[in-house]
Amino acid sequence: MEAQAFLAATLAAHVGFAMFVTVHAFMTGRDAGKWPFVTLAFGLAGIAAYFFYDETSEQARI
Repeated sequence: MEAQAFLAATLAAHVGFAMFVTVHAFMTGRDAGKWPFVTLAFGLAGIAAYFFYDETSEQARI
């Protein structure tokens, strides 16, 4: 795969993932906060953080 094709596919995937996070937050009434931007930058890692990181939980604090 050429570098340009790879970068285009990666960009398209990250934009799609960020849209998914935004739509999910809207449909569930959840505050999306910074997660669409994190997902746009980091892709699947941003989606995982959106679903598994809970700022209101005491367990999430380090």
